[in-house]
Amino acid sequence: MDRFKTILNIASKQTNLGFGLVALLTAGGEQIFSSVAFKCPCNELNFLYGLVFLLVPALALLLLGYILSKKMWILFTGLWHNKAKLCCWKNLAATCTAFFQISSTALVAPSSWFAVALLNGNYYECAMTGTNVSVYNKYLCKDMNSELDCAKKLPLLPCDKRNEEVLRALRSQSQILGWLVITFIMLSSLLIICLARCNSPISYQQLKFWRAYAQEERNQLLVSSSPPALSLLLKTRNDFPVFHPVITVPVHILPLLPDLLVCSCKCFPCSCVFGSHCMCQLFSVILE
Repeated sequence: MDRFKTILNIASKQTNLGFGLVALLTAGGEQIFSSVAFKCPCNELNFLYGLVFLLVPALALLLLGYILSKKMWILFTGLWHNKAKLCCWKNLAATCTAFFQISSTALVAPSSWFAVALLNGNYYECAMTGTNVSVYNKYLCKDMNSELDCAKKLPLLPCDKRNEEVLRALRSQSQILGWLVITFIMLSSLLIICLARCNSPISYQQLKFWRAYAQEERNQLLVSSSPPALSLLLKTRNDFPVFHPVITVPVHILPLLPDLLVCSCKCFPCSCVFGSHCMCQLFSVILE
């Protein structure tokens, strides 16, 4: 979790290295997950099983990206008590813009998972062999000698691997969709970046300087806030009440009480020592 959070922090700086690293790790994780955990059931649950493996991990990565994003919690912390500010159109537009920027960073990992899963083709094969759409099933079995027999045995194809023509058709469809998803992501990212840069009131060098200044300001704030917090803790720790545990001592062992106190002082800190008696502030003695 800490390593993923570190990588997400790198990506939150909106650098090409951070985005590429997140996409590469997500692609590698998908390959490992597909080879280890994915086993198509080859029955009527094919569609649901393949769809869950295709979409649910992407959704989990999206939610994890929101949870681990610092900008997310900076934006929403205390928002409930500042609802009056949201009524202003300017503040609402700024909040939506900030949330859109956070979402663009959080979408790197799930979009990478979805695209790589489609290029791999295993999830799509399992899902589409379990569809109940007769028109699509006839389309898959149009090159087979017996279309009726192929439609009945379609859910078993991911397991027996005998009808390679159908599996190749499904894999080609999945890979085409994968490349279309990648193309759409790249074009939409390019369009959004171009629109944002065209509407920028400052130059490119000024924008780089502002980002460096903001990052250094956050780092200095974290460094400079630790000594005052420690100093305040040292000043206020004596204001907290001290708990004194109570020991109940029976009357018949009262003559042995000095020895018990000496023994107990070997384990607990004492305030002072008088002769052979050790007076500990941690204990109060109550006679039964």
